[in-house]
Amino acid sequence: MGAELRHLLRALADLLFPPCCLACGTALPAGLPPLCCADCLARLPAIHAPICSCCGTPFQAGTSHLCGACLAKGPDFALARSPFCYEGVLRDALLGLKFHHNFSWLPSLGALCRNSALMADLAGPDLIVPVPLHVRRLRERGFNQSLLLARHCFPMWQDKIRSDLLVRTRYTTPQTALDGGARRRNLQHAFAADSEVAGKKILLVDDVFTTGTTVAACSQALLLAGAGRVEVFTPARSVQPLQRPPIPGTPQPAPDQSRQ
Repeated sequence: MGAELRHLLRALADLLFPPCCLACGTALPAGLPPLCCADCLARLPAIHAPICSCCGTPFQAGTSHLCGACLAKGPDFALARSPFCYEGVLRDALLGLKFHHNFSWLPSLGALCRNSALMADLAGPDLIVPVPLHVRRLRERGFNQSLLLARHCFPMWQDKIRSDLLVRTRYTTPQTALDGGARRRNLQHAFAADSEVAGKKILLVDDVFTTGTTVAACSQALLLAGAGRVEVFTPARSVQPLQRPPIPGTPQPAPDQSRQ
């Protein structure tokens, strides 16, 4: 497609569908993909260093280092990174995608993730593997949100995305209904990987890092099949309140004097 035709189609799209902020609806300059206005962009719950150098858990202050959990027992994956906290408009966007077939945020979310400084921590993968759905759930939902996120967050590596190398062998209870121990039991022997991953650097993609149980089970299956290294990417992760990095410009609560 020539540059002039692309420009014409972009102008037509702006005329028919004026770009607006996906969070608040404010009009945006023409010629841009749908993103966020400056105010909403500043309020996105972005994760910045300092973080755990392994699992990516954010710290309130200091320098990046291993968290207590990774020091005590390192995870099966080598590295995990998430550009945003799972809250606010990011949580709404991912829930809308997963349960309401709202795909409008996908291009913007991909662009926002690629702009995160944390992406530089990821090694260049040989293969990008989305966390799979069981075939029964895939039929129910109609799509795999992890595959869609992989395509939008890593458009420069489209030829490396493989959804056929990791399968979910058991239909399991949704993880959101379970606690940590039950999550681990629920996913025991639930995944199997193809031998084509042997010796390869794998980037595993999921939507949300909550307890890490799902990506840990997937990493175990990939390593069992001979993968050389597994890194994890999710656009968002759940963060405990005391570990939540402050959003720039947001007033912080005063210390609780009763606890001092």
